[in-house]
Amino acid sequence: MFERLSDGFNSAIKRLSGRGRISEANIREAMDDVRTALLEADVHYDIVDQFCEQIITEAVGQKVTESLQPGQQIIGLVHQALIRLMTPEGDDTTPGIVRISPPPTVIMMCGLQGSGKTTTCGKLAAYLKKRGRSVMLAAADLQRPAAVDQLRLVTEQVENEMPGGARVEFYAEPDRVAEYGKAVGVAVRVCQNAVKAAHKSGVDTVILDTAGRLHIDHELMDELRGVNRAVSPHQIFLVADAMTGQDAVNSAKSFHEQLEIDGVILSKFDSDTRGGAALTVRKVTGAPIRFIGVGEKLDAIEEFHAERIAGRILGMGDVVSLVEKAQEQVSEEDAERLAQKMAKGQLTMDDFLDQLRSLRKMGPMKQIMGMLPGVGSVLKDAQIDEKELDRVEGMVRSMTAAERKDPSSLNQSRRRRIARGSGTQPHEVGKMVKQFQSVSRMTQQMAGLGMKGKIAAMRDLQRGGGVPAMSGMPALGGGRKSTRTQSPKKRFKQKKRR
Repeated sequence: MFERLSDGFNSAIKRLSGRGRISEANIREAMDDVRTALLEADVHYDIVDQFCEQIITEAVGQKVTESLQPGQQIIGLVHQALIRLMTPEGDDTTPGIVRISPPPTVIMMCGLQGSGKTTTCGKLAAYLKKRGRSVMLAAADLQRPAAVDQLRLVTEQVENEMPGGARVEFYAEPDRVAEYGKAVGVAVRVCQNAVKAAHKSGVDTVILDTAGRLHIDHELMDELRGVNRAVSPHQIFLVADAMTGQDAVNSAKSFHEQLEIDGVILSKFDSDTRGGAALTVRKVTGAPIRFIGVGEKLDAIEEFHAERIAGRILGMGDVVSLVEKAQEQVSEEDAERLAQKMAKGQLTMDDFLDQLRSLRKMGPMKQIMGMLPGVGSVLKDAQIDEKELDRVEGMVRSMTAAERKDPSSLNQSRRRRIARGSGTQPHEVGKMVKQFQSVSRMTQQMAGLGMKGKIAAMRDLQRGGGVPAMSGMPALGGGRKSTRTQSPKKRFKQKKRR
């Protein structure tokens, strides 16, 4: 995501590289690239002008800090401007969903058809279940024939497959579907009954999946206003399709004017490389973005943090979100136990397989690696085939328990057997084992070093070609060629140049 924006901002920053000071001429030249990038990202024209002029005003005449280059100083200014653009003034609301006592907390979901509203209801239920909050999903979309059945299936999937001990219940009145359109207030009564049922069963949060339309009309808004008056929801969320760009912003504006929504959830955010909706929604509507959908699975939803998104746009990464994803998949006890095994050189293929599975649960590999500072721009054109990870897992699972514990025992005959079992070639098995052993030795050596030693070890690793790539995965790092493989004459010349 944000590839076009990132490219535009990087071009602007490169223009300022090597400049001794920031002048109006060179900053305006750099802002031309930013302006083009924002317009291509489908950001509203007026907002683009305001944003660029604000950066120019703040930057012109600033004395470049001695420890920074002009490009670096501009990054700081742009980063803060992006945060302001995406954050409502005076907004100190904690991201997430409020919790009302006594329960239930009532969440009303609205949006146009095709925006992913019903799936997003399931994602919010999974989000709450993971945090120990029981949920009731109420099917109040009686206009679309399959909406009730779809929400029932989503509820069952969240209840049975998503982590967390809290229960997830389903509420529907399928007999009311036949009445819809013939009588007034059918959906309103369903919502009222759902809240009563949630209160009776002691559910923490009830999520109302209301009806949508292909476009905004009076009938839709009358129904939503009726639900709003009848149940007085504690939060109203609008689900908007990020791929529709300014259309998503315009629909958000209309909904906000009618319902005073508490926040926007941008669905299909991972499919949009432009990102214009994320930058524009708050400015145009006044309603903040609360969540973003980052995948098709029910756990693929994230709280929206403006500072983190701004960091991703500028190629600064998003380490905080990466750590949060890792903590969701690996407990502190498991991480400590693994660290001890690595320090003792006792890392096995079973440990590697567990880590690979945890890593894959965090999301697509390219998306995860893009959260690392400086890595996103390197990988923007890289093609990471997720199926290659299936091949690695297949090779490990084709080993016996003894072979996983001691991969050095693999002779040519065993490699052929493993290759047949995993649908690979013997040389691929050998390559994977060598890379595993190389990483295992490196982690054992680094465990016994102090901080300076670890930094030196990583520097040597980078000079030697980067972190070894497991089968199908790109190597990270990759700097100067290792001097150990060079002749004394070449090593002397290289040392002299340094």
